[in-house]
Amino acid sequence: MTQKTKAENLSPLSEISASRIVGHIEKLQGEKHPDHSPEALKNAADYITAELESAGLQARRAAISVHDASDAPCFNIIGALPDADDKKPILVIGAHYDTVAGSPGADDNASSLAVLLEAARVSTCFFETKTSPLHLEFAAFTLEESGFWGSRGYVKNAAKSGRKIWGLINLECIGYTDDNPGSQHSPPGLPISLPDQGNFIGILGNESAGPILESLESAIKRHTPDLPKVSLLLPKTAEALPDVRRSDHVPFWDKNIPAVMLTDTANFRNPHYHQSSDRIETLDVVFMTKIARALSGALIALTEQRDARC
Repeated sequence: MTQKTKAENLSPLSEISASRIVGHIEKLQGEKHPDHSPEALKNAADYITAELESAGLQARRAAISVHDASDAPCFNIIGALPDADDKKPILVIGAHYDTVAGSPGADDNASSLAVLLEAARVSTCFFETKTSPLHLEFAAFTLEESGFWGSRGYVKNAAKSGRKIWGLINLECIGYTDDNPGSQHSPPGLPISLPDQGNFIGILGNESAGPILESLESAIKRHTPDLPKVSLLLPKTAEALPDVRRSDHVPFWDKNIPAVMLTDTANFRNPHYHQSSDRIETLDVVFMTKIARALSGALIALTEQRDARC
């Protein structure tokens, strides 16, 4: 038997573990609010830091300046491979780790954090930092529910340091499905019609994010062809569509940085959104596992490209 080549070895994406995704959600679900449960917010940050380090990444905490904030821990957690070349543009994979008050936030947003951590674990070994044109960072953003403070701070800090952000893949509520007819609703003004069944992953980006969206679509086709998807690029910052401007991609859009959001469409499908019933028992583990596999495949493809420009 001949030894497998690296390209053939992309099959280890099948090693993505549904049980590990479940384990992350079980650890991370629970109210994490800066005023109501600051200790839980801190504990979540500790867990995410440890898991990023376990994946072989260097994890750091980046302080965020928040106006009229409480004494809550205000920092993002950033996991990255060691890379001496600080001139490489950054590809960010992000998900927020806070919740609204009163909700355990299994879908919003532990589902996304679980997929982010699993994608980091299985894909890190493929990242060729010496030859890749991109510097990859996994970012757990703080205080999204309070006004995108973490992602705003990330963009601001990158600008201060002179680092270019090549693009963002933002994970926002990616664990809920419903196969029943009529389960999916559309945000007002959306320029396309959505399927009647809420069993697809939405891929939403600004116009400059075409290469990122295409990589995600290609990875789905190659690695998870049975994962339904709906993709859409929107002009400029999509200010006419407030319902698509409700997550951590917005500070990137507002600075004309290519950014894509992966989403199950939140309250347009999930009746547990921002409720006390947003628990792991309501989520679709198979769906999340497929998303983790597709995301990892897209990251490998993007970081192997020799001319990664948007």
